[in-house]
Amino acid sequence: MIEIGKLEASDRSEWEKLFAGYNEFYGRELTAAMADRAWAEFQADTRMHALGARLGGSLVGIAHFLVHPSTTSADCCYLQDLFTAPAARGMGAARTLIAAVTDWARARGCARLYWSTQTSNATARRLYDQVAENRGFMLYQISLDA
Repeated sequence: MIEIGKLEASDRSEWEKLFAGYNEFYGRELTAAMADRAWAEFQADTRMHALGARLGGSLVGIAHFLVHPSTTSADCCYLQDLFTAPAARGMGAARTLIAAVTDWARARGCARLYWSTQTSNATARRLYDQVAENRGFMLYQISLDA
């Protein structure tokens, strides 16, 4: 059975492995500084939030999310990162994490929960098409990194 909860200090090592796997999937490198910053934000649990999925006591999935204001509704919750360990895929961790973030956002009065993924991520999209509505928006980005 999948159990969902906040990330504890003792989860740092396993969380970092999962977050590195997430970044590797998207062709990015997780630097120590980025990991330290994210972990500190998740532990503060004020601006950025994280939940972990556990199976048999082991951390097998992570969800990172944040709330932001909207010009046309109550605040919105953005699910920024969602990743499940390859060995645990198909066991319900991602679905259960999405449901937990949905409940978290609803309890805080958010108008909606949303996320994005690459159009080529067919595995994730099979789940996302079951639990959410694809509204047909495309994501554009201007990188501001030097």
